Amino acid sequence: MREQQMNDRHVHSSEKADKWKISGNGELPIVSQALDDLNLLRTFVAVAQFGSFTAAAERLSMARPQVSLQIRRMETALGASLFNRTTRRVALTDAGQRLFDECAPLLCGMQEALEKAGSRSDKLRGRLRIAAPVEHAAQVLSPVVSAFANRHPDVRVELIVSDKVQDLVAEGIDVAIRVGWMRESTSKMTKLADFAQGVLASPTYLARYGRPKTPKDLAHHRWIALTLLPSPLTWAFTKGAKTVTVRMNAHLRTDSAVALRSLLVNGAGLSVGSLLHVANEVHSGSLVRLLPEWSLPSGVVHAVFPPGAKVAPAAGAFVQMVRTLDST
Repeated sequence: MREQQMNDRHVHSSEKADKWKISGNGELPIVSQALDDLNLLRTFVAVAQFGSFTAAAERLSMARPQVSLQIRRMETALGASLFNRTTRRVALTDAGQRLFDECAPLLCGMQEALEKAGSRSDKLRGRLRIAAPVEHAAQVLSPVVSAFANRHPDVRVELIVSDKVQDLVAEGIDVAIRVGWMRESTSKMTKLADFAQGVLASPTYLARYGRPKTPKDLAHHRWIALTLLPSPLTWAFTKGAKTVTVRMNAHLRTDSAVALRSLLVNGAGLSVGSLLHVANEVHSGSLVRLLPEWSLPSGVVHAVFPPGAKVAPAAGAFVQMVRTLDST
């Protein structure tokens, strides 16, 4: 009797393992629906999306060794390697890619169904990571983030502020607000607003160095270059049908829009700035807009989402709030 029970357990264990095994022709069979298996799949999908055990662990609120252990358990059960590992990044193997392509959409749909079933309302939950440049976060976005956090108390909001362009996938960012001109990108994006630009200087600077009367005069002034821009020294000015392109001579350089505003206010030089972000200074008179009869190319504010994945509900709701408050 005891021997029969041991044989039955062995058969049951073998059958469960066979559900995980990759068949001889390389096809992936249906995975067991046990809760533990779903947790392993959730971890696997996170590592595949972020390309990093560390980023996946942070996203899942797990310890990195636990993530590594779960992936090893999966690979052992499947009898196949799912990731090629390097010192800087992990990438899916062929078997891992097939598993991801099949499972990621199903897991996403299952997660949505569970969230709906477990909630008596459409109340947003979970974590929302928002990235934004320093100037825009301070001048424009912070009130929106505050309003969103108050309206959705079950969402853990993180505002990551930096003038550097972050890797949305590696850093687990749900939505990034980008100001300026977008380069080619595989990310999904939506336009939020346009903003005007103008040449700016302080009254102190103008009293000392004089006021430029034409765009070409700017080439002889003390220009402050914002190195975040793709072409911080070349600007095209338009008035009616006439366009004048001017190449500036940089007296100072900075990689921060906040520092640029401070340098301008303190009379270090003149430069192009976003009128959206210097409205208070222009209104108070600490900065003067020069050559207002000439227009510069408008800038654009975009909301950018990670490539591939579906937009998180909290991210979509936040962007909608940005649109609504911007239009009021």
